[in-house]
Amino acid sequence: MMNLHLLVPALFWPDPALPQIYRDLPLPALENLLAKCSCTEDEPQEMEAWLCRAFGVRKQQDWPVAPITLQTDGADTIKAGSDYWIRADPVHLRIERDQIVLADSRVFRISPQESDQLTDLLNRHLSGNDQKVALLPLRPDRWYFRLVEIPLAKTHLLSEVANRGINELLPFGSNNNFWRGLFNEIQMLLHEHPLNQAREARGELAINSVWFWGGGIMPGSLASRFTSVTSSDVLAGSLASACGVKRAQLPPDATAWHEAANAGNHLITLDALYGKAQYEDAYGWRQSIQDLERNWFDPLWRMFRQGQFDQITLTALGERGIKNFVATRADSKKFWRRSKPISTYAG
Repeated sequence: MMNLHLLVPALFWPDPALPQIYRDLPLPALENLLAKCSCTEDEPQEMEAWLCRAFGVRKQQDWPVAPITLQTDGADTIKAGSDYWIRADPVHLRIERDQIVLADSRVFRISPQESDQLTDLLNRHLSGNDQKVALLPLRPDRWYFRLVEIPLAKTHLLSEVANRGINELLPFGSNNNFWRGLFNEIQMLLHEHPLNQAREARGELAINSVWFWGGGIMPGSLASRFTSVTSSDVLAGSLASACGVKRAQLPPDATAWHEAANAGNHLITLDALYGKAQYEDAYGWRQSIQDLERNWFDPLWRMFRQGQFDQITLTALGERGIKNFVATRADSKKFWRRSKPISTYAG
């Protein structure tokens, strides 16, 4: 038995006022596959929330992304233990009209050396203020706080605020004053840092703030219905590792994946469209979905027609809701289900 679950954020363009984005978009394999599927809809949720639920992780004050991804980023050097961890990822903020808009590391690069310089500065300042926090730059674009004697706060996922105004999305709850004060302190420290001045002189975005999110303690027990997870997403891979499930980086195409796959229930995340949609890159989104058609949907459609899957599920995450498309081996024979343009599924 081989069942495949594809998780595809932003399969449909989020702005319904731009129907022309689908014009002259050749996607025969995807359209044929969707035509064979039955479809159900759910309330919208971010990719992190979907992944956590899929692995039996309950929401704490936040979805506890930080302690879970720490298992990967900390490797053998740092363990989450029973401590409370929160992500404090480097971001770029810009003023746009009456809002402060955030950009995450999908639209800028930060080197390990730059990451170390900035966190060294921040840690010297924090230690001088007797605050019992220290930034750990375990990856250049993923920083962590271990909280000791620090009030907790509720936060918004980084993916919820990318390319959006943050005025109404800062840490909230009874302890938000501490976190908002720390947020402002960090901005002031980074604003005039010579490293950022050098970045701007090169035409690069300044790293002028951090975003607090994903706080929690490591869940005590996780469970997975999947026997393998193939993904370039650190949370998906970390959840697989925590469950003892086989994990692999996303290969270049479905053929390479299938050659290495065995019987079982497999999860593949295809998130190439996600950032393009969030940052309103219509050209990039069109190019990326055509790449997915060629490298993934076309070979998977051929495998499905040949009876190599007992079931294929495609979950399309979107700002307006989730669409779950499911087709069984028997559905592949239903010739009367004719393909329709991709735009007909986007509503």
